[in-house]
Amino acid sequence: MSFRLGLTGSIGMGKSTTAKMFADAGCAVWDADAAVHRLYAPGGAAVAPMAKAFPEAIEDGAVSRTRLKAIIAADPAALKIIESIVHPLVAADRAAFAEQATADILVFDIPLLYETGGEARMDASAVVSVDAETQKARVLDRGTMTEAQFEQIRAKQMADAEKRAKADFVIVTDTPDHARAQVDDIVRQIRERMNA
Repeated sequence: MSFRLGLTGSIGMGKSTTAKMFADAGCAVWDADAAVHRLYAPGGAAVAPMAKAFPEAIEDGAVSRTRLKAIIAADPAALKIIESIVHPLVAADRAAFAEQATADILVFDIPLLYETGGEARMDASAVVSVDAETQKARVLDRGTMTEAQFEQIRAKQMADAEKRAKADFVIVTDTPDHARAQVDDIVRQIRERMNA
C-alpha cells in the first residue's frame, strides 16, 4: 500500500521544482496541471465533450486554454460547465496513476488541494512556502504575467498562512539546497512511519 502525499502551494512558491525533488527521492509524482494538458491535447479525453459544449473552444483538434478564458470572461457561468467536464476526467487520470504507480510514496501535485477539499483523499499534505517578496519576484521574473495578473491569481488562492496551518509538512523554498533537505527529511519520516 502506497502513502499518498498531497503537495500544494500558491503561485511562485516553487511547487514544480519541489515536486521534481520528490521524484528524485524515489517518489512517483502526479501533476494535476500536466493531466489537464494531456486531456486538452489532440485526442485527449476532454476534447470531444468540450467540443460538444463549447465548439468555439477547439483549435487544431485541441482544447484552447486561451479560448476557454475568453468564453469564461464573456459568460462566468461557463466555468461551472467546464469544471463539470474536466474535474471527473482529472479524477480518473489521478486514479489511473495511483493504480499503476509502484513507488512506496505517491506525491500528488495539486495547486488547489485545499480549495477543492483534496487533502481528504491524502494520507498527509505538504505545502511549499516562501516569503511574499520572493514569491512575487519569482513570478514576475518569468515574464509571463503582469503584476496585476499575479495579484489577481494570488487573491483567488487560499492565503499562504492558511495553507501552512492546514499542512502536515511545510517546505520552505528559500534555496534549492534547503528545500531538498526538507524533502529528503519528509520522505525519510514517511518511510519510517510506513515501516513502523
